[in-house]
Amino acid sequence: MTKGWSVLLLAAIAMPCFANATADPLAPTGRWSANTAGRAATPPMGWNSYNAFEFAIDEDKILYTAQKLVDSGLAAKGYRYINLDEGWVLKRRVSDGHMILRADKFPSAKVGGDTPTFRPLTDRLHAMGLKAGIYSELGRNTCGEAFGTSDVDLPKGNVLEREVGLYGHLDQDMALYFKDWGFDYVKVDGCGLRDYGPDTERVKSGKFRALPPIMDSNEVTRTDIPAIQAMFRQINAALVRDNPDGDYILSLCIWGAANVREWGKDYGGVSRTSDDIAPAWGRLLVNYDSAVTRTLYGHPGSWNDPDMLFIGTGDFDSHHLTEARSHFALWAMLSAPLIMGADLRKTPQSLMDIFGNADIIALDQDPAGNQAVLAYDTSDLHILVKTLASGDKAVAIFNRGSAPLDVSLRSSHLKFSDAAPIELTDLWSKQKTSFTGRTKLHVDPRETLIFRAHGTRALQDGSYLSEQPGSVNPAVDGLTSPAVDPTIFRTVAGWAGTGGSGDRPSYAGWGGARPDSTPYGKVLEMAGKQYDAGIGILANSRMEVRNTTARRFVATVGIDDSATDKTHPATFAVYGDGKLLATSPAMAWGTPARPLSVSVAGVKMIELVARAPGGDNARLPVTWGGAALMAR
Repeated sequence: MTKGWSVLLLAAIAMPCFANATADPLAPTGRWSANTAGRAATPPMGWNSYNAFEFAIDEDKILYTAQKLVDSGLAAKGYRYINLDEGWVLKRRVSDGHMILRADKFPSAKVGGDTPTFRPLTDRLHAMGLKAGIYSELGRNTCGEAFGTSDVDLPKGNVLEREVGLYGHLDQDMALYFKDWGFDYVKVDGCGLRDYGPDTERVKSGKFRALPPIMDSNEVTRTDIPAIQAMFRQINAALVRDNPDGDYILSLCIWGAANVREWGKDYGGVSRTSDDIAPAWGRLLVNYDSAVTRTLYGHPGSWNDPDMLFIGTGDFDSHHLTEARSHFALWAMLSAPLIMGADLRKTPQSLMDIFGNADIIALDQDPAGNQAVLAYDTSDLHILVKTLASGDKAVAIFNRGSAPLDVSLRSSHLKFSDAAPIELTDLWSKQKTSFTGRTKLHVDPRETLIFRAHGTRALQDGSYLSEQPGSVNPAVDGLTSPAVDPTIFRTVAGWAGTGGSGDRPSYAGWGGARPDSTPYGKVLEMAGKQYDAGIGILANSRMEVRNTTARRFVATVGIDDSATDKTHPATFAVYGDGKLLATSPAMAWGTPARPLSVSVAGVKMIELVARAPGGDNARLPVTWGGAALMAR
């Protein structure tokens, strides 16, 4: 190990919150700052052991699953990652810090003598055309050691031998997992930074050493965000060092805590937006809601992760095909990782057919990398629209509630012309229909209709930025004091029961940048005029926009009418490859919005900056109304 966590934490506390901070975080950089390292150009697909087996994993289960993916054709459709979750490690050898895996559970590992190795297993998976993933932990001890109901499959030995997390061993462990053992994916938990405080019973019992908490899942104000970011920076450095071919994925699994829904996009290929999913409808709503408004925070190389697919049991078993199909369709619209958790030894064909729906998989894996945008938003119905690389749209109509609904789908939801026909292909039944202007659809409770739509763009010769969120990065979104998001569904957590005062809002991110919406979920509006398309963001923000062929950027800018700070003006600036292209005068609340039309021919990176010196960002949302890239 080259540097211990304790030294790293002390240094991190003094660091600014910005991963690549400059003296002026709004100054243009001319480059894309969201993560692109590793192999997550599209959301990863595969299987994880935890939902089916928790900690009771072994080589037979892993190899059966791998072979099933190949034989069923699912591997050929993209399900390539076979990820071992917790339960594989026996102990840490104290003499040299080396991790010892459970050779009794993975007999092929015994070729290493008294130091077993996973290399035979990863080599076998690779020979099958698959990839291999492994579990680790930021702290000394794992989630299973904190919350497991049995220690049968958990680390053994004395206090030090059971410290199998990365804390104090990060560089050593990452080199072991990737360089020596040949893994391609690592999921990193954070219980060790949260659940081993000196006052906990598990520490007072003498079973574990104390590690003072620096993360709190319920209260972001009690979390040391810069310290946690510093840990992930060190992990990234180790991954680059130990994977010179760049073949790896880092999964940040800190459950939407530490304001990670804002900055996870800058640190890894996959970032969890919520606590664990469960096989219950209410829990699906929680996890879905944690990601659905974070559209601008997911991109090729850095995906929002509402957790694994729980299709196969509970509310998503073969007796609940409506719910199972909704689960799959929604995760595809969110551009979420499609990581199965089912026990494939007993998964019926009806569920295998859901996993294998190639048309819906194609939406998730579309190379444009656009997470769906909420085109209609109520508590009981969502209409989600995703722009595909071909110019077609995917549209999902999600009935969240308990009563059937008759829905009017309009061309305006799709940003298609209301004067030209629109062809819909149902991605479950494969039936085709067409309409002009609008069509009526019936949606049963918990059902998600999902279509591929072909039509004529409403915006001729261009594309709204809200149609291409995968190319828009809120590098600085104006949030200076993380606040909890009140819009995420809350339910009884099966693992917590009904003790205490209930499941109160805990996921930070309220006020983040949003397409076709203000940061606080209202319709975009400036000086009394509403805008159906655009980007809403807080003042003192900077967005990066990738450009390939567009020759002009257009927008109408101003302070949104929803702002409660009516004193401080904002100035809007457009940069191209780091150079100032246009700027607005200082604009006050209530004044008419100002049009901008800027030549961006030949520009690769456009940056949109809104400044309001002296203002309170949280009270000063601004709007880039109708923001679009035009062909001429």
